[in-house]
Amino acid sequence: MPVRIGVIGLGVMGADHVRTLHGMVANAVVTRVTDINAERSAQLGAEIESATVSSDGMELINDRDVDAVIIASHDSTHAELATACVKAGKPVLCEKPLAPTSDEAAGVVAAENGAGLISLGFNRRFDPAFAELRSVAQSGDLGAPLLVHFSHRNVESYPGADSAFSITGSAIHEFDTVPWLLGSPIVEVSWHAPKRSGRVPEKLQDPQLMLLRTADGVLTTAETFINAAFGYDVRCEVVCETGAVQVTKPDHTTVDVSGRRGTRYPSDWRPRFADSYRRELQAWVGAIMSGSPTPLATARDGLAASAVAEAVVTSMNSGGKTVTVTIPEI
Repeated sequence: MPVRIGVIGLGVMGADHVRTLHGMVANAVVTRVTDINAERSAQLGAEIESATVSSDGMELINDRDVDAVIIASHDSTHAELATACVKAGKPVLCEKPLAPTSDEAAGVVAAENGAGLISLGFNRRFDPAFAELRSVAQSGDLGAPLLVHFSHRNVESYPGADSAFSITGSAIHEFDTVPWLLGSPIVEVSWHAPKRSGRVPEKLQDPQLMLLRTADGVLTTAETFINAAFGYDVRCEVVCETGAVQVTKPDHTTVDVSGRRGTRYPSDWRPRFADSYRRELQAWVGAIMSGSPTPLATARDGLAASAVAEAVVTSMNSGGKTVTVTIPEI
């Protein structure tokens, strides 16, 4: 019997999950959807024959026709909805962040109490290029990792985005990827402001540069530029004692025209990470089917990422001073 899945939040990410589950993931069926925008719910409910529309997230979570839940609604709703899934005894895949603050995230982890019901949508763990990067970096073939360089660039930011959102909504991917790559937690951070782009409002420092030091002493430079204009682009290089390894842009074609050869950048993250989202969803569904522990990031991983984000925001508001990452006790 397939896993019956309800999806809360039908914006770009939630709608993409619904379509991926419906057309590309084995042993999964979308049975319920809901969004604060009723028209959006109705449109997707009409598109996916198996899905009916629930009035709100809580109704969907408690619906008998829902075995598992995906939360892709606004960040501010994640903690409450994830906790409700735990109380209902239903596996949940929550998009990042687990909660807006580390204290709220700690509350979710405490509510889960080791039940293993919560997975976090840090999809780079399922990207083949990042998986290979991690394998090489941890193999010892190039010696010990010494330095990591990360850049994360978007075409343009969401309306109303401010400097803190660039950290909690974008750079938080790096806050999970770096410790996953190195096998070592981030223990201290600092935030730095390069020259600000003239294309962005004054309330937004863009780009930003963060320094992240893991417990093993490796230093990561993490650039976030959410109004880079040219396209969506994520780069990562791990510099080791006797060599370096980096993620390369996964192009499938090149175009020759007007005396030039080149490739195109996607306009957002979906084309770049489509395969990793499919792999992530399939792995999640497979674990539910088999009753095995989640192969995705866990609630505690989500708490760690939120604690790093909070420390970076503290550094930003303190003139770029180095801040120790503090994870609340559960």
